[in-house]
Amino acid sequence: MAVTLKEGVYWVGAIDWNIREFHGYETKDGSSYNSYLIKDEKIVLIDTVKKYLFDEFYGRIKKVVDPEKIDYIVVNHVEMDHSSSLEKIMEISKAKIITNQKAKEHLELHYNTKDWEYIIVDSGDSVNIGKRNLTFVKTPMLHWPDNMVTYSPEDKILFSNDAFGQHIASSERFDFEIDYTLDSAKEYFANILLPYRTLIPNAVKTVDTLETDLICPSHGIIWKENISKIKEKYLEFASNNVINKAVIVYDTMYSSTEKIGLAIAEGLIESGVEVKVFKISKTPVSKIIAEILDAKYVLVGSPTLNINLYPEVARFLKYMEGLKPNKKIAATFGSYGWAESATKHIKNTFDILSFDTVDDECLTCRFVPNEEHLKKCQEFGKKLAKM
Repeated sequence: MAVTLKEGVYWVGAIDWNIREFHGYETKDGSSYNSYLIKDEKIVLIDTVKKYLFDEFYGRIKKVVDPEKIDYIVVNHVEMDHSSSLEKIMEISKAKIITNQKAKEHLELHYNTKDWEYIIVDSGDSVNIGKRNLTFVKTPMLHWPDNMVTYSPEDKILFSNDAFGQHIASSERFDFEIDYTLDSAKEYFANILLPYRTLIPNAVKTVDTLETDLICPSHGIIWKENISKIKEKYLEFASNNVINKAVIVYDTMYSSTEKIGLAIAEGLIESGVEVKVFKISKTPVSKIIAEILDAKYVLVGSPTLNINLYPEVARFLKYMEGLKPNKKIAATFGSYGWAESATKHIKNTFDILSFDTVDDECLTCRFVPNEEHLKKCQEFGKKLAKM
C-alpha cells in the first residue's frame, strides 16, 4: 500500500527483499527504491524504481491517483535504480519531466526520450504545483554529476535522493520504527559516497538552511526523529577523524598469513587498541569498508600466489582504491614460498591512497611462522599502537 507522509504526500516506492548485491558489494538486508507522490493541483511523482519492481510501484500509485493524470515527474538522479521504470510511467502519463540539464543529457543517453517534454531547473529554481512550490538544489557528485534534491517548503520535506540513504528492505518506513539505521547509513556512506566526502559539509549546510520535518532518501527509511543525528553523523563520516581502531584484513591459503595477522592483533589489543579482524572471503566488503571509514590503522595481508596477490585480496584492494578512504597508518603482511611479492602489491595500493606504511621484518614469513616469529609479530602490534 501507499504510505501517507503528510497530507497529500505519499511514499509509493518498492521494496527489494531479495537483492544481495549492489555496485559490487553485498546488501545483506536488501534495499528499497523510494518514490514519492505529491497530490496538489498538479500531481507530481518524484523519482521511480527499478524496472523489475514496476508492477508493485504502479499498484501503489493507483491507490492514490489515476497514473494517467500525473503532471510532472521529478528526476533527481538518472541512475537506473531510480529511473528504469521511467519509460513505462511516461507511456502511461505523458507527464513533463522536471530535472536539470546534466540529468536531461543522461536521460537521453539511457532511454528513447525523443517525445519527452522537459522543464529544466537549476539550483534555487521553483515550480508551482498549486499550494506548493517545489524548490530544487543541484548536488553534483553526490554521487553522479546529475544529482539534485527537491524541497517542499510547505510540507517541510526534503527529497534527498542518494544522500542520507541506506540499503534496507523493511516494512517500516520511518527511522523511529527500526533500530539499526545509523549502522546501515554508515555502511551506505562508506560504499557509495566516500569518494566524494569533501562535498558533504556543504551539502549538510544546505540542509541546515531548510526547515525540515522529514528527509526522504531514495533508499531505506525516512528520517523523522533522528534528522539532527544523521546530519551530525554525515559530518563525522566525511571528516578525517579516526578512533583508536585497527582493521586487519586478509585472506590465507594454508593459515600462515592468518596466524601473522592474529598475532599482530594480539599486540594491538594488549595495547588498548580496538581491533576488527576480517577474512575477506568470509566477510562482505561493504562491512569491511564501513569499519575502515573511522579506523586509525589498516593492515592488509596476503600469501604470495604466482608472484602476485591472493585473488580475494586483489579484489578487495581494487575496491578500496576506488573508494579512496582517508589517510591511514598501514602495514602489510603475508607468507610466501620461494619468492615474496604480495606485500609489494599491497604497498602499491597504500601509496595510491597516501597511507603511511610501517614496515617490519616480522611481517613476512617463508611458509609457516614459528612461535618466535609470532611473538615478534605480537610485539610489532604493540609498537604500532604507540604510533
